[in-house]
Amino acid sequence: MALDLTAEQKALGKANANDVAEDLSRRGFMKSVGAGAVLAPAVAATYYGYEASQGKPVKVALIGCGDEGGILLNEHDPKTVEIIALCDIRPYNQNRIIEGEGPTTPRRGYKEIYGKEAGEKVRNAHMYTDVKEMLQKEKDLEAVIIALPLHLHKPVAIDCMRAGKHVLCEKLMARTVADCKEMIKVAKETGRILSIGHQRHYSLLYAHATDVINAGVLGDIKHIRALWHRNFSWDWKPDGKKIVENVPGIRQPAPMFRDGWFQPILQMDYDALKDKFSQFGYNSVEELVRWRLFNRTGGGLMAELGSHQLDAASIFLGKVKPLSVQGVGTRSFFGDVHDEKDRRNPRGIDDSVFVTFEFPGKNHPQGPHKGTDTHDVVVLTYSSISTNGFEPYGETVMGTRGTMVVTAESELMLYKEPEPGKGSPAKTTMAKVETVGNKPAMAAAGTWGGPPPAAAAGAAPGIAGAGGPVSRGYKEEMADFAHCIRLWKNDVGYQKNSDDKYVQRLPRCHGEVAMADAILALTANLAMARRQKIDFDLDWFKSDSDKCPDTGVEHKD
Repeated sequence: MALDLTAEQKALGKANANDVAEDLSRRGFMKSVGAGAVLAPAVAATYYGYEASQGKPVKVALIGCGDEGGILLNEHDPKTVEIIALCDIRPYNQNRIIEGEGPTTPRRGYKEIYGKEAGEKVRNAHMYTDVKEMLQKEKDLEAVIIALPLHLHKPVAIDCMRAGKHVLCEKLMARTVADCKEMIKVAKETGRILSIGHQRHYSLLYAHATDVINAGVLGDIKHIRALWHRNFSWDWKPDGKKIVENVPGIRQPAPMFRDGWFQPILQMDYDALKDKFSQFGYNSVEELVRWRLFNRTGGGLMAELGSHQLDAASIFLGKVKPLSVQGVGTRSFFGDVHDEKDRRNPRGIDDSVFVTFEFPGKNHPQGPHKGTDTHDVVVLTYSSISTNGFEPYGETVMGTRGTMVVTAESELMLYKEPEPGKGSPAKTTMAKVETVGNKPAMAAAGTWGGPPPAAAAGAAPGIAGAGGPVSRGYKEEMADFAHCIRLWKNDVGYQKNSDDKYVQRLPRCHGEVAMADAILALTANLAMARRQKIDFDLDWFKSDSDKCPDTGVEHKD
């Protein structure tokens, strides 16, 4: 994220974050960690409020067994969520979700988690290609987890809720804002829980980062820089060899580049789906397999990647509604899906995007303090490119008194702004916390002798805890979903109290929260397509309003 940070400076930034967290906890400014957090991570269940056992695990079906479905299977806790049925139309996905990719991979497979016998039982008796058939046959089913292509989120979620099942659907919530509003409407009509998988709402790393921001340590935030860059320009080399013709089991033409979204089309999938793709909502087998590369089915880089960063930034800013967005999207490297002769991994979406949002600052009329300063604006820039992976993905939050860097959902670093005439620059300075007035602020402590041993050894990944991997929030979002189901009272549903708050416990990222994130990503797409600045209408964010930014927009590739 920060181009000029040395390894020592990164270690110092992590140690800064740990020291600030410990000091904030001791002073009562931080709720997500306790004192000594550098040595032991906070317990997510305690922080998010699902610590108490709610009895037997919720019986769930996983609908969509591709890349994201495999991650969700890998990350779920069978003590809270028991996956009893699977649904996918691709033979390759059906086999991979059962067998997995190895015991140490992010997709270990059903057999690794539940055992070989259970895996074969699910394969033979509880594997489906049709959602409605599954809903009819699986009598014990309480809920579903949907990890399907974006354009299928609304119809499948609605079918499941009307069948009496609670729904956890992957992000982005839906392909259009109107679809989001319809999903919320059906959830309320049926009294079913609708949760959306923006996992940063369940990441302790982001909870810690938000606590630091809310404590005022960074001062007045004026700019956030977010990005997700990757390089898909390398030649596609199956088995390490540059072979692009006549690869066994691969339909031609094969990919030209090593592109994570331009998957090779397997002969087994083509044979199984060549006469059926239309009944599943696709125009071709290619669109079915490579759905992320088509506007109609995927929504492009903003829907798939940018939505993560926009979600994080809006959390940092207190979920305030944006003021405007403008941007540029290009397809400058890959080919055009409409040109049959163009072999350059053709697609219908942009391969690079750069957008700029304006959010209200704390003293803006639409900001947290409901002030009067219309010039108090926070600028958020977001970029996603497909031809250069020099920087890791993440967010840099820049305030008047300090900078926070969050990288790859795993590291958090803090740097104090150097005060005039007070010596050492921030990037070679450790930070402690002092109280200025009633607010905490970073205080410098010289470190010309280098970082402390723990930081130098790389033992502190940031305030999420020392040592082991930092959870990305998948397990927590599923556990929270199950907790809400066990507490849910059908006869109460979505009733509100006199303060206009829901009576029942809803997931942290329920439909109305997730719809706001969808509006940000989908409106950014419109701004790039029109090459114009778009001002946000607050009515777009009201689930009971018919107003939507993308009404009448046809999604063409």
